[in-house]
Amino acid sequence: MKRTQSGMTLIGFVIVLAVAGVFIYMGMKVIPMYSEYFAVKEALKELSKEAGISQKDPSSIKDLFFRRLYISYAENVKPENVKIARKDAGYTMSVDYEVRRPLIANIDVVGHFTAEQLLSRSALDE
Repeated sequence: MKRTQSGMTLIGFVIVLAVAGVFIYMGMKVIPMYSEYFAVKEALKELSKEAGISQKDPSSIKDLFFRRLYISYAENVKPENVKIARKDAGYTMSVDYEVRRPLIANIDVVGHFTAEQLLSRSALDE
């Protein structure tokens, strides 16, 4: 009775482990970028729900926005990345920023994120 061995060799296991390690390392670089983006979107959504937001001036709206980001530890959004434009009875607030993280040697992971929210009168304002 001849038995044949089945399974993975040591070299095969090391290669699979290396590939999995690279993907895990890439995830460790990319996931915080998207986490910050979702914090920006959440801050915009919460800002639009605030009572009387359409009557405030743009500088105080930016201040409220950056206070919300400070709580979420979002560090990549700078004041020059935030634009506020008057629209109808409120404002349109857009955030456009880029995050660059080093990956391996001279290879970087770059994320370009854009979010926009209408800040208008709600039923609470009237």
